[in-house]
Amino acid sequence: MGRIRRLLQQECVPDAPEVLRCPLCERQIPPSQRDAHHLVPKSKGGRETEYLHRICHRQIHALLTESEVARQFNSVEALLAHPDIAMFVAWVKTKPDDFMERTRKSQRIRPK
Repeated sequence: MGRIRRLLQQECVPDAPEVLRCPLCERQIPPSQRDAHHLVPKSKGGRETEYLHRICHRQIHALLTESEVARQFNSVEALLAHPDIAMFVAWVKTKPDDFMERTRKSQRIRPK
């Protein structure tokens, strides 16, 4: 009976933490830097999420309004086609996986 219990316990041991890659910058996302991004904002009825690096997620919301994300930039491909996001992604790809820096809102969408 002891042998069967040990075998069952071995099968229940959790695997190593899942390795996630950011679909924008393609770097591995450490658990402490993992943010769930709603492709269509929740306020606009969105439900589907994609895990991104925290810095990538913040950059999206610093550059785009929720309406723009909902209407035009509601997929990874559309986000990568945005020139400012593409420039940011090219820059952040060269940084370590756990890199974080302050993100500033674009003056275009900053409240006046």
